Amino acid sequence: MPAGPTGRPVSTVPVARIQQLRHDATRQERRMWAALRRLRPAGFHFRRQVPIGPFVVDFACLKARLVLEIDGAHHGEAPHEARDRRRDADLRREGFRVARYWNGQVMHELPDVMDDVYARLTDPARYWS
Repeated sequence: MPAGPTGRPVSTVPVARIQQLRHDATRQERRMWAALRRLRPAGFHFRRQVPIGPFVVDFACLKARLVLEIDGAHHGEAPHEARDRRRDADLRREGFRVARYWNGQVMHELPDVMDDVYARLTDPARYWS
């Protein structure tokens, strides 16, 4: 997936679809977004519902090439697991690292999730996935 003139990855996803996803954010996505915004003073800028090629990822720090996905229970089912593995592999081929968190982690273990995100941002070689 080549980068566009602004350095952002080129996307094939319609803008209206991205806007709808932002509007319809889950409770967990809204909670995570509020937490991620607190990382800006440390120099980490996240975007939400980021189009990358044919995908829209929940959150991405383009500078760090880190994608964060917040998954509901259906992602633990076989068809979704296989699709997620293919998607993660495609994103890794494009130079992104992918971290997945369950909805329950975001709702009940947010400090631990944010510690993990911060570690992935500050020590990317250790967490390349």
